[in-house]
Amino acid sequence: MQKEYNEQSITILEGLEAVRKRPGMYIGSTDERGLHHLVWEIVDNAIDEALAGYGKEITVIIGNDGSITVMDNGRGVPCGIHKSGKNTLEVIYTILHAGGKFGDGGYKTSGGLHGVGGSVVNALSSYMEVISYRDGKIHKMTFQNGGKKISKLEVLGDTKRTGTTVKFIPDSTLFTTTIFDYNKIKERLQENAFLIKNLKMNLIDKRTNKQETFIYERGISEYVEMLDQNKKPLHKVWDFDGTLDKVQVEIAMQFVDTYDEKIISFVNNVHTRDGGTHELGFKLALTRAFNDFARKFNLLKEKDPNLEGSDLRSGLTAIVSVRIEESILEFEGQTKGKLGTPFAKTAVDNICYDALMKYLSNNPDITKTIVDKAVVEYNARMAARKARNQARLDKKDKQDINLSGKLSPAGEKNKEINELFLVEGDSAGGSAKKGRDRKFQAILPLRGKILNIEKTAQDQALKNQEIATMIYTIGADYGERFDLKKCNYKKIIIMTDADDDGAHIQVLLLTFFFRYMRPLIEDGRVYVALPPLFKITKRGKKEEIVYAWTNEEKENILKDAPQNTIVQRYKGLGEMNADQLWDTTMNPLTRNLIQVRIEDEADAEKQIDILMGDDASRRRNWLESNVSFTLEDEMGE
Repeated sequence: MQKEYNEQSITILEGLEAVRKRPGMYIGSTDERGLHHLVWEIVDNAIDEALAGYGKEITVIIGNDGSITVMDNGRGVPCGIHKSGKNTLEVIYTILHAGGKFGDGGYKTSGGLHGVGGSVVNALSSYMEVISYRDGKIHKMTFQNGGKKISKLEVLGDTKRTGTTVKFIPDSTLFTTTIFDYNKIKERLQENAFLIKNLKMNLIDKRTNKQETFIYERGISEYVEMLDQNKKPLHKVWDFDGTLDKVQVEIAMQFVDTYDEKIISFVNNVHTRDGGTHELGFKLALTRAFNDFARKFNLLKEKDPNLEGSDLRSGLTAIVSVRIEESILEFEGQTKGKLGTPFAKTAVDNICYDALMKYLSNNPDITKTIVDKAVVEYNARMAARKARNQARLDKKDKQDINLSGKLSPAGEKNKEINELFLVEGDSAGGSAKKGRDRKFQAILPLRGKILNIEKTAQDQALKNQEIATMIYTIGADYGERFDLKKCNYKKIIIMTDADDDGAHIQVLLLTFFFRYMRPLIEDGRVYVALPPLFKITKRGKKEEIVYAWTNEEKENILKDAPQNTIVQRYKGLGEMNADQLWDTTMNPLTRNLIQVRIEDEADAEKQIDILMGDDASRRRNWLESNVSFTLEDEMGE
C-alpha cells in the first residue's frame, strides 16, 4: 500500500483561468478527441486508485442528458480543510495541478495526464458534481459554468462504503461536438481492464440501454490473444514479470504466422504511442536472447551473421507494460507519448532476457521454428536490399519506375507545400492531371487494387510495381529505414471513387502506409479526398451548378431548386471533367479532406485484421456497419 493519502498530500501549483481560454493546451483539441479526453482524465484518476491498491471496480455511465458519470470504490477524495484554507475537494477540482500526484503526495505511480484531470474537466464543463464516500460520510459539491461553485461542500449522510463519483456535462459552447462515442469509450475501458488483472470495468449507455463489463484474470495475456484471435499462433502466449528497483515490468508476447510486428507499450497504464526506453529494452533483450540461444545450440553457424531485431520480430505481437515510481518517471514531450526514463531500458532488458532464456531453453522446438522464420526474413531482406541498391546504381531503372506509374510530378521542388494525389484509374488520373495546380500537385494514377501487404511477404510486396512506384515517388524509403525528412510531399492524398471498390483501395493503401510508412500517418501527412456524390444543375434564367457530398445536403439544395433541376449521381471520378475535379476535390480553398490519424493503435490493428484477413463474413459485417454508399441515380424534371 502507498503512504497516507490525506489533506496534507495535496499540493497547489496554480489556478485554472487559462483553461477555458485555451483548452487545446490542456486537452489537445476541442473536437471529438478533446471531448473524450475529458472522460480519460476522470477515468485515469479512478485507475490511479486501483494502481495504488484501492478499489477493484470502475463504472462509466453515458447519460441521456449528455453527461458522463465515473464511479469507483477507491479511498474517496479527501474532504477536510487543506492548508490553503479551502476544503480539499474544492482544491482538487478548481485549482490546476492540485492533486496527490505532486510533491510528496499519495501516489507512487500515476497514469493521469499531467495530474490536471479534475480541475480541467471542471473548467470545460457546464456542470460538475463530485460525491466522495470517505471517513464514514457522504460529501457532495457541485459546480457550473467552468468550475464556479453552486454550493458549499455538503454532508449528505453516513456510509460504510468508500470511493468517488464524478458527473460532468461538457460545455457545448467550447466543443465542436458533445456526443460521446460508445465504442471509443468501450475500447479505452477494455484496454485498462487488460492492463490491471481482475479490475472490473463497467460501461452503461443510458441512451441505448446498452451495457458491457470487462474483467480479465490473466490480464495482458488475454490482450495478446484478442489481438491475434484471427491469426495462426506458433505457440501459446508467453508472459512474465519482474521488478528491478523502482520499475515493475510485465510482458506478454506471441509469434504468429504473419509478417507484421505489433508492439504496444504502456507506462502506468498510459499508452506510449512513440515507444521509449522500455520498448528499446524489450527489443534489445529479445534480439540478444534469440541470438545467444541460436549460437549455443547451433541454430546459427559460426560463420552466420547475427539475426537482426527486425527479422526476429516478424510476426510478433507483444504488450510491454511497466509501472514506474513518480520519482524517476520521465517522458519526452508534453503528451507522454514516449518514455524517457533511462533505467527503464536496463530493467526491461534484464528481466526480459532472463525470462526469455529460461523459456527458450525449455521450449527448443518453438524456438527453432521462430529462428528459422527469422532466417527466412533475413534472406528476403537481403534480397530486397540487393535489388534496391542495384536500382539506385542504375539510372535507367529509376526512369522505368517513374514511367511505369505515369507520375506527373509537381513543378516546384518545395517539400513543404507539394502534394501527391494517389488516384484510382487512368481515366480519373487524366482528369486530375489536367485540373491540378502543376506548381505543387503531383498525380500518380494507380492501376486497380494494390497488393494486400497484410498477407504478403516483404520481398514479394517490394516486387509489386505499384508499391515500388509509390516507395520511389514518396522518396523516404520504408520500414525501419523510413526517414520522414526525406519525404517529397507535405500531403499524400488518396483519391478514389465513392463505391465499394474505392473503399477497398483506400483500405489497401492505408494498410500499406500503416505497415511500411507509419510516420507519414503519425505526422498527419496522409489524407483521403472526399469527391462530391452529386452534381446539381439548376436551370433558370441563369444556369447554376452546385455539388452535394451527402444525401441530406442534396435534399436541402433541392428544396429551393427549380422544377427542371437535373441531379447527376457520380459513379466515379472519371465522370468529372478537369474543372469539376479541381473545383470540388483538389482546390485547397474548396475541397474536403479527411486526415488519417491513429487514435488507438490496438484498435487500428484489430480493424486491419478484420479488413485484410481471410474471414469474408467479418469484413462484410464491418463494411455494412461502417461504410455507406448511395448508388441510385436521380433525375429532376
